Amino acid sequence: MRVLLADGLPDAAVARLEAAGDEVVLRPDLTETDLGSALPGVNALVVRSTRVTGEALDAADGLGLIVRAGAGTNTIDTTRAAELGIYVCNVPGRNALAVAELTMGLILAVDRHIAAATADLRAGQWNKQGYAKAGGLFGRRLGIVGVGDIGIATAERAGGFGMDVVAEAKPERAKAVVQRAREAGITFVEDLDTVLATSDIVSLHVPGGDATTHMVDAGFLARMRDGAILINTSRGDVVDEAALIEAMDSRGLRAGLDVFVEEPGPGVGEFDSLLAKHPSVVGTHHIGASTEQAQEAVADGTVDVIDAYRRGDIFDCVNLEAAPGRAATLTVRHYDRVGVLAAILAILRGDGINVSNMRNRIFAGAKAAVATIDVGHEPSAATLDQIGAHDDVIHVTVIRG
Repeated sequence: MRVLLADGLPDAAVARLEAAGDEVVLRPDLTETDLGSALPGVNALVVRSTRVTGEALDAADGLGLIVRAGAGTNTIDTTRAAELGIYVCNVPGRNALAVAELTMGLILAVDRHIAAATADLRAGQWNKQGYAKAGGLFGRRLGIVGVGDIGIATAERAGGFGMDVVAEAKPERAKAVVQRAREAGITFVEDLDTVLATSDIVSLHVPGGDATTHMVDAGFLARMRDGAILINTSRGDVVDEAALIEAMDSRGLRAGLDVFVEEPGPGVGEFDSLLAKHPSVVGTHHIGASTEQAQEAVADGTVDVIDAYRRGDIFDCVNLEAAPGRAATLTVRHYDRVGVLAAILAILRGDGINVSNMRNRIFAGAKAAVATIDVGHEPSAATLDQIGAHDDVIHVTVIRG
């Protein structure tokens, strides 16, 4: 395959791809504007922060896979990719430890005034009296909003400081996640209101997107304690920045932020942000996942996704239909011979039946196979008889609904 790296990967990851026979094209200079011109002839695209627009995707001719070397995919037009039949996959969880470490660093920095104290020292000022005023972390309550890999990793590290960690109980949350969270020391409380009203520190670990844009608004902040600390290492637009500034000015809230709205991009640039300049903010430069350990882990995960795609498997795809339309499932046991599946699909097409999902498995010895075919509506008896009458079909069964 021809793999385009629009953002760099470590040499070891590139070597893995080349050892598998891939042609790797390194183009870290590409931007949103000129990405499209580089996509013809490319089979797989890897990006970190480069924006992938629908216009760029329309210029591609052989692209089948986009891998976001990280978790968030909000910089990729996943809707247009789905319309064009292009998989968009991410690499979740590989940078969780790095983000959790920065989260704890921001908590400590805000509580102990580390940034302001350092600035004073560099300016030749000594102020032990002022900077000795800190709450401390032992016994304090940390509210986690977003109980994924990063939220759980943060809870584990907060436990080492003797903090009480809580999160909102959600009935739809998977049992395995609940178990992991409890093992990490998270106590589930009734609702988000309880998390906000009882926590000394609230830390955000939610994905970006329409569902979380301005989730932290004036109402959210009003439910937090006066003087509480807000930590955001997720996405800048999760927070209504004007509302946060108002809450810091009027109620003494403080914030540790790694992300902001309208960041200048992955490199170096001017950044004029009222929130970043606020004296109650300790900030970093969207570096939560930027440790050598995390980057190596993400790179390995990125290559794993490409290797799987090469084998016909898909890992962590974000733009597949969660529950494809299915009225029935056909299980067709057949001899493993050329043209059998094509004949079956032609029969279904003749009955106007759409296939929403399909898998074919070959038995040991490669004499027989079984095809599992999800269909959009139930086939007629005549269609089933026609499939069953094929010389190479052993048996057909239908599971309805």
